[in-house]
Amino acid sequence: MNLWEKVTGSDMTKELKTFESRAQKLPVDYQAAWKEINANLWLHSDFTGRNLMPILDGVLSLLEETAADGLSVKEVLGDDIKGFCSVLAGEEGAKSFRDKWREQLNNNIAKKLGK
Repeated sequence: MNLWEKVTGSDMTKELKTFESRAQKLPVDYQAAWKEINANLWLHSDFTGRNLMPILDGVLSLLEETAADGLSVKEVLGDDIKGFCSVLAGEEGAKSFRDKWREQLNNNIAKKLGK
């Protein structure tokens, strides 16, 4: 990856297109779960989203393997996909980038006010 790709994010765009083409080969119920997982995981990304690329790749590999084994989505992920994504992000109730920015802003203001 060169600097230009990193600055523009074109490397991530290519990788996300690859993920989507892999997801299109999954059964319909797995595709729906992938879309929900994808939407929920982005809430836990850093500013660039690069921290999610290995996680998304791992989840997609899990879905591909379990679909090939003939398991249902419910057997693999359970009923709580949002909770599954929180656990994948690192902790239950993991903070989103907005929460992290809000906390950082509050800490900076507290320092300026001398607290």
